[in-house]
Amino acid sequence: MLRDELHKYLNETLNIKDFKDYAPNGLQVEGKGEIRKIVTGVTACQALIDKAIELDADAILVHHGYFWKSEPEVITGFKQKRIKSLLENDINLFGYHLPLDGHEELGNNAQLGKLWHLEDITPQPGLVRLGQLEREMPIETFIDTVTTSLEREPLHLPGGPDKVKTIAWCSGGAQGYIDQAIAWNADIFISGEVSEQTTHLAKECGIHYLAAGHHATERVGVKALGEHLQQTFDVECIFVDIANPV
Repeated sequence: MLRDELHKYLNETLNIKDFKDYAPNGLQVEGKGEIRKIVTGVTACQALIDKAIELDADAILVHHGYFWKSEPEVITGFKQKRIKSLLENDINLFGYHLPLDGHEELGNNAQLGKLWHLEDITPQPGLVRLGQLEREMPIETFIDTVTTSLEREPLHLPGGPDKVKTIAWCSGGAQGYIDQAIAWNADIFISGEVSEQTTHLAKECGIHYLAAGHHATERVGVKALGEHLQQTFDVECIFVDIANPV
């Protein structure tokens, strides 16, 4: 398929105009005009680029791309090496951040809800989701579900009931949204990362907190998006998981 066709489809499918983000969403580095093979991954690190070169990919599609508002604007050091590798090999880089967290079907949070068999009962639009299990279960049993589905044991900060049913969650570095989970009277809040104050909030507000990994909670969206593209267009998509313990 053509690069511009893919770019238009992704922008429209992920509703990028609905999000005020920290980085540009869409085509970040321009490569060849025709795309037959796409490598998908969480972060456009050098290891992912090297793998895409090895696989002779025409494009890379990631959740964490480049040009974040808080980073230096100059293209030097590791950033120069990454972009040089893309340009020398004529590889397109597409990055979608918040739109890939929030998409109602393909997004990280929607996919996590499916993994954990949650009925979505979120009362208002937003990135944070609220779900409900079919029946109550011991907190240890639910933690086992999270561990198995993400292939990573989460950090558990206890504070909630022994048996749980209502779960709030938001992928990545969303530990600050625990306030929303508390307001919704959730039994558990799950995010990727954790902060020092989260321990005290969980204990004092009667909620369990699971830090399930920034990387681990954000593999599911880009993988689902790649599978969707492969089913929809004449293009091969290969998910490459560059291990990250965070």
